[in-house]
Amino acid sequence: MGKPTRKLHFVAIVAATLAVLFLFGCSKDSASQSGKSANGSRKLYIYNWSYYTPDSVIEAFEKEYDVDVVLDYFASNEEMFAKLMASGEAGYDIIFPSGDYVSIMMNLGMLEKMDRSKMPNLQYISPMALEKATYDHAMDYSVPYFMGAAGVAVNKTMVKDYERTWNIFGDTKLAGRMVMMDDMREVMGDALKYLGYSVNTTDQAQLEEARRLVTDKWKPNLVKFDAEGFAKSFASGEYWVAQGYAEGIFEELPEDKWSNVDFFLPENGGPMYIDSMCIPKGARNYDLALEFINFIHKPENYAQFLDRFHFPSSVNTEAEKFTTTTPFYTVDMLKNYELKNDLGANLETYNKIWETIRYVD
Repeated sequence: MGKPTRKLHFVAIVAATLAVLFLFGCSKDSASQSGKSANGSRKLYIYNWSYYTPDSVIEAFEKEYDVDVVLDYFASNEEMFAKLMASGEAGYDIIFPSGDYVSIMMNLGMLEKMDRSKMPNLQYISPMALEKATYDHAMDYSVPYFMGAAGVAVNKTMVKDYERTWNIFGDTKLAGRMVMMDDMREVMGDALKYLGYSVNTTDQAQLEEARRLVTDKWKPNLVKFDAEGFAKSFASGEYWVAQGYAEGIFEELPEDKWSNVDFFLPENGGPMYIDSMCIPKGARNYDLALEFINFIHKPENYAQFLDRFHFPSSVNTEAEKFTTTTPFYTVDMLKNYELKNDLGANLETYNKIWETIRYVD
C-alpha cells in the first residue's frame, strides 16, 4: 500500500476543498446513491485509503449480508476531509481518517456517535490501541482499524555499516542515496524523538533544535523529500536508505528480494498513526456500517487484513492466532512511538518551521 503524506496544512485543505467543489458532482455513484443497487440489494459506501482494504474480506461481507460494497479511495486525510466538507451531505457510510482528523471531525460535529452494543467484536480491540487513542478512548465516534508507524528501509546489498536510528540520515557516506518523506509531522517527529522530545511539543527551543538537526545534518544528505515515489525509487535502487511505510516499500519489491532489506523502527521512538473507522454524520446506512465494522474485527476476518499487508496485530488482540504471514515489524516496536495529535493553533508554528526546512536551501 504505502500511505503518502499525513500532514495538516491549511493551504492544502483549502486547495483540495476548491477542487472538490468543482469535481464533486462528477464523482461516481458512491457519493450520490440512496443505498440500494439496481437489483434491489443493499449498498454500503466506503471511503478508505488507497490499497488498504482486503478484497477477500469485502467479498465475504457482501456474500454474508447480501450487500454491494462500493469503494472509493483517497490518498491523504486532506483529500478525504475536503470532500466531506464540500459535499454538504454524507455520501459515504464509513470513512477511515487518522487520529488527528478524527479529533478535528468530532469537534466539528461531522461524525455519528456509534452504538457499541451492536458491535460485540469491539471486545477484541487492544488496550494499547485504546490507550494511544487519546482523542476517543471510549470508541464513541471511532473504532481503530490499524495502528502503525513509518520506519527506515536500508538496502543491505549496498549499505553494510550504519546506525539503526533516525540519525542514519546524518551519515555523510550515504549522501545522495537517501530520501525522507515529504511530510512535516513525520520528519519533524523523527527529529524531535531522536532528541528526546515529544512529537507534539510546542516548546520553541525544542522545535528550533529539531529544525537545526534536519536542516544542518539530515537534509544535506538527502536526494529530496518524497512522499509519493520513495518506495518505487528504493525498489529501483535509486535510494539505498528511505524513510517510509513498510507496506509501501515491500509492495514494490518481489518477495525474493525482501531479505535484502533491513526495515526497522528506531528504538528511541517516533510519530505513529491510528487509522479508524468512522460513520459520517447523516450516513444513510448507519446500521449496515455498524455491521461492517463489527465484521472487520471478527478475528478470522481481521487476520486476512494483516496477512495481506504483513501488518502486526496492533489493534485486534485475537487476530494473530489466525495469521499465516510474518509481519514486517512487531507490536513491541511501537511502544516508544507517540500518536500525532491535532496541534490546533500551534500548527502554524510547525508550518513555518517546515517551510524553512522544505523550501529554503
